[in-house]
Amino acid sequence: MLPGRVEGPSLRELVSSVAYDANRTVGGGLVSIELLRRRFTARGWIDSLLHGVFIAISRFTPGTVVLAYCVMLGLRFHRWRGALLALTVASLPASLIVFALAATLARIDRYAAVRVMLAVGILVAGGLVVGSAWHLIRPYLTRDFRIRMIVIAVVAVALIIVGATPVRVLLVAAVVSSAWPVRQPRASGRESRGRTDS
Repeated sequence: MLPGRVEGPSLRELVSSVAYDANRTVGGGLVSIELLRRRFTARGWIDSLLHGVFIAISRFTPGTVVLAYCVMLGLRFHRWRGALLALTVASLPASLIVFALAATLARIDRYAAVRVMLAVGILVAGGLVVGSAWHLIRPYLTRDFRIRMIVIAVVAVALIIVGATPVRVLLVAAVVSSAWPVRQPRASGRESRGRTDS
């Protein structure tokens, strides 16, 4: 059970710290959590153990991890007022930005130039994802791996054709992939000589 009040930031410090660190990042809540951890541990308000407890609990709660983390920070230092204010300052600015962008997009989407720019943006983003995936997967493209990917793709397409749900398609693909025996790549001559020499 959390104590009624522990030494730590004032309500104003808590709100300003959460508002600043939770809203100045792009790319996910874990970055915001790390910024909050650094700030709160540097000032001696929490330690690594308490941070770990907050992370574990926020992983178990439904919803966004960073919001759960901010609620626990607020609850820890200022009970329900801190939790409510921390949640508000962590979520409201991003919600307003998303609302403004969605409203703007709904108004300007009727212009052909905007639709073309959105399509180009989607293609570029897709190309970046495919390029990154290719860069990561290229070292593993052995003959056995290519055969495995073809089999999984054929099974997935067959399941989609018969009307299987995406979850079932992913589950079957995972089962097929994990049931396939994995062959260890043969070491090159230089590596095998190095092993025998040592």
